[in-house]
Amino acid sequence: MSARHGPRPGHGPGAGPAMALVGEKPRDFRGTLRRLLRYLRPRLWQLGAVFLLAALSTVFSIVSPRIMGKATTILFEGLLAKLSGVPGAGIDFGRIARILVLLGLLYVASAAFGIVQQFVMSGVSQRTVYDLRNQVNEKLARLPLSFYDRKTHGEVLSRVTNDIDTIAGTLQQSLTQLITAIVTLVGVVVMMLSISPVLTLVTLVSLPLSLLVTVGVARRSQGYFKAQQKALGELNGHVEETYTGHQVVKAFGREEDVVAEFDRINQRLYEAGWKAQFVSGIIMPLMAFVNNIGYVIVAVVGGIFVARRAVEIGDIQAFLQYARQFSQPITQTANIANILQSTIAAAERVFELLDEPEIVPDPAEPVRLEQVRGEVRFENVSFRYKPDEPLIEDLNLTARPGQVIAIVGHTGAGKTTLVNLLMRFYEIDGGRITVDGVDIRRLRRDDLRSLFGMVLQDTWLFHGTIRENIAYGREGATEEEIVRAAKLAHADGFIRSLPDGYDTVLNEEASNISQGQKQLLTIARAFLADPPMLILDEATSSVDTRTELQIQQAMQTLMKGRTSFVIAHRLSTIREADLILVMDHGRIVEQGTHRELLAAGGPYADLYYSQFAAGQGLAG
Repeated sequence: MSARHGPRPGHGPGAGPAMALVGEKPRDFRGTLRRLLRYLRPRLWQLGAVFLLAALSTVFSIVSPRIMGKATTILFEGLLAKLSGVPGAGIDFGRIARILVLLGLLYVASAAFGIVQQFVMSGVSQRTVYDLRNQVNEKLARLPLSFYDRKTHGEVLSRVTNDIDTIAGTLQQSLTQLITAIVTLVGVVVMMLSISPVLTLVTLVSLPLSLLVTVGVARRSQGYFKAQQKALGELNGHVEETYTGHQVVKAFGREEDVVAEFDRINQRLYEAGWKAQFVSGIIMPLMAFVNNIGYVIVAVVGGIFVARRAVEIGDIQAFLQYARQFSQPITQTANIANILQSTIAAAERVFELLDEPEIVPDPAEPVRLEQVRGEVRFENVSFRYKPDEPLIEDLNLTARPGQVIAIVGHTGAGKTTLVNLLMRFYEIDGGRITVDGVDIRRLRRDDLRSLFGMVLQDTWLFHGTIRENIAYGREGATEEEIVRAAKLAHADGFIRSLPDGYDTVLNEEASNISQGQKQLLTIARAFLADPPMLILDEATSSVDTRTELQIQQAMQTLMKGRTSFVIAHRLSTIREADLILVMDHGRIVEQGTHRELLAAGGPYADLYYSQFAAGQGLAG
């Protein structure tokens, strides 16, 4: 039976639009950007269509004010001529109607191009991120266990979820917004120049002031946003830690301390938050103030031009609209630049994950063991977690078919490491490990691990029914086989006492059943898997004495005829083992049966007497 360990992904706190100002800067912007763009190469023609559609949508939108200005000019001049008493003068409503129809068509076309562009871009962005997620998921399956020892679950999940979501959001929204902003800026400037170069120059005078305001405020708010994010992270961690350990908090009466710490962090979050929101929020009022100054100047100068008949009144109306639009793409582009920084930083973290060293690949022509007898040998095995810190040196061990091998020793002696090497969670540095005479490196990892059933001290159950959790041991198991496995593990009784029996749904932490009941379910899962060899890591550590005796009886049945490795802390559970290995600092310092080791009076006897001298009697 194989089990995949680790919590299910969750979603961290997201940032709103204002958070775009925070932007974490990447270390290699250009290199990461080029690598990210490679994921878009298979969809270049779609991207070309998106650019064209976005440009057309924007162009039609930009041309509309100029055409609307023509209608205003016709209306104004016709009314002025009529009021002046010009014979036959009047408003040409037919021409105005044609202009309005043209405007309607332009607006419809602009909206239609925009909708199609969003549709195509949605497909491009989601397919790109789909491919990236697949690569990351496949990479996670190829990473060695040492990677997960170095990285926290939260860090890995953040790269798989939040960072990829950031990339998806940028591809979906910011890329098209950037195209629109650039086309809008160029188009607005061209249209303003076509109306009046002088008025355009007047408008451009306000540009440096707008940039100064935007950059100045953004820099000031960035520090506050960083402080806000830091305090938010601390608050989330404090709440999660307190919630997870709420029983301990209550048991030691630390509720007031926990609340006081929450208040301190919350106060810091409040102070940083309101400053960040206030400072970033004044960008728009300040920009509006600067734009209004330019607007007033343009209106006054434009009025003078109209009075002198240098510019038509409809063109001034269009120019004022363009002046209003002029600062928007600049602000939008500055915001997108910050978002792009965050996106490239997120992509950099994802690529760092994809560049992690992988496990040694399975052999091209693997050996398949058909009839497994269960003979396991460690031959001159050496291993170290860190290159300069040896842990296991020249270890030799032989487990005969059907033997029960117990492994004991102090914490850190190397007991679990031995099992990790046997399962190829880590690769040995020297020597070899064989199953039935075949080096385990000649087997596919999946084939090797399918030979072992594992019952660990740290139980792992997923969110689902009890039936589904037991059936995880073997695909396609029948109801009868599941119930039989539960009965062998002495779990059937408590399962049927639950309101929904085997259909009882375990919550995310499986906290709606006891620790001992969780252990019984993992043992039932091992029964169902029915493997040729077993690994038991103190499987009875979380159950009461009566249940422990029941499980030991069941284990004797389960281990019969199977090579079994039992990591034990409670030495009462391994008295009947065929061979007991006593480990210390990665070495086997003693080996023999329970009686032999007690008679020898060595490390095993010391361990045993320290556990049982004070009450249980010294059974030998």
